[in-house]
Amino acid sequence: MALLADPDAPTEMAQRMAQTLTARLADKSGQERRFDVEVVSEPFTAGTEDLPTLMRRIMDRGSSEDWDIVVALTDLPLHTHGHKLVVNLSHEHGLALLSLPSLGGLRLYTRARRAVEEAVLGLAGPKATGAEGPPQSQPLQGPFAARLAPIHPVPVSGDETADLRYVVSGPLGYLRVLVGMVRANRPWRLVPGLSKALAAALATGAVATVNSTVWSLAEALSAPRLVIAMVGSVGVMIGWLIVDAQLWHRSAESSLEARQRARLYNASTVVTVGIGVLVCYVGLMVINLVWALFILNDQVFASMTRTPMHATGYWTLSWFVASVATVGGALGSGLESDEAIRAAAYSKREQERRLMLQDDHGDYLA
Repeated sequence: MALLADPDAPTEMAQRMAQTLTARLADKSGQERRFDVEVVSEPFTAGTEDLPTLMRRIMDRGSSEDWDIVVALTDLPLHTHGHKLVVNLSHEHGLALLSLPSLGGLRLYTRARRAVEEAVLGLAGPKATGAEGPPQSQPLQGPFAARLAPIHPVPVSGDETADLRYVVSGPLGYLRVLVGMVRANRPWRLVPGLSKALAAALATGAVATVNSTVWSLAEALSAPRLVIAMVGSVGVMIGWLIVDAQLWHRSAESSLEARQRARLYNASTVVTVGIGVLVCYVGLMVINLVWALFILNDQVFASMTRTPMHATGYWTLSWFVASVATVGGALGSGLESDEAIRAAAYSKREQERRLMLQDDHGDYLA
């Protein structure tokens, strides 16, 4: 069997699975079967999100090799008739296509491993033919069923390669896919990916920390106003990054499904960038606090603000300066290339998907 994985995170997960998958499958099968697992890293989703096309690609790839079973892993969210796909199965051809974002963002590796194991065991079982339909001895409820996200099978048309399909539905299912998409984008990578913006924010914070006007403002502002300043600066940074790097997705299609996909993609963008900006904000607070402890003189501060310097004063100043520095970082992010921001904000597959959609949108307008 083969684990056919998209590059980047799916390949890393497949390679990790392969280390124990052979033994786990042999133990679970209970029939003294031997499973030889091969990992193949290949961009099989390049250029399309159409399920029948993807299944044909997987089938063609499996036919060209000596594989009895092919399980394909992708970190792209896939859709079918208004639903978010979890897994597509073809018992006749021994194929499975698993969309990782539909498994959520928590305990992803464990869920994915269990899903792969159950899919392989189901595909390796007796094959039904004709009107009997797909095997139902193992309905794959174990790894996919969840109390917080209803996952259920949906009908598959007779002209498709797949014969069994599981999807996620409902508001909680939408939330689960959204969390999975954000995790696939790895928002923590946004911090080192915005070097110029961070340099501008650090420079702004360093100057603001030694400015007596900033000292007076920080002492005069109440906690609610500091919160408003924080929310405002973070919002400005998020909005600037999305607008300046053209991260907002506009669908060229007017169908309900296309609009739903656009809302999901844009929600994942806002959350991904938001988490990255919040990590930057917390980092700026810590750096500003260390800088203030090192550089500020209590007597000078008291003479300028008529308020003695104390521990909460350091935190208040660092908090306010972080808000000022974040706005400075938003301006500095304009020096970053759009490609650098996209690379920091999205997974490799999501970058390619958005580039493809951008090209399609350009052709549509032309």
